[in-house]
Amino acid sequence: MTAATAPLGALSGLHLGRHPGTAALPQRPQPKLSPREIEVMLHWFANDSKTATCKELYITMGTVNTHLNRIRDKYQAIGRPAQTKAALLARALQDGLILLEDL
Repeated sequence: MTAATAPLGALSGLHLGRHPGTAALPQRPQPKLSPREIEVMLHWFANDSKTATCKELYITMGTVNTHLNRIRDKYQAIGRPAQTKAALLARALQDGLILLEDL
């Protein structure tokens, strides 16, 4: 079973907060992301497409896009733009929302 086909429970190993050991990193301004925004973002990282994320979370493409746009807007507002999936993944790694081992 791949991350793209894994049920929600299979992704429960993904961490939804700061990881131990990240406190030594330089302090960066961080956006205030809602738990649902983080959940959608992490599922999107784990999948090959937004369509797979929609099916996994039982939400529409519009809802996925709304969450991702709000996340990007929040990063833009603090001077840390993330306009691509790769850039957003980098921000999530920098902020300790996800570890490389989670991918």
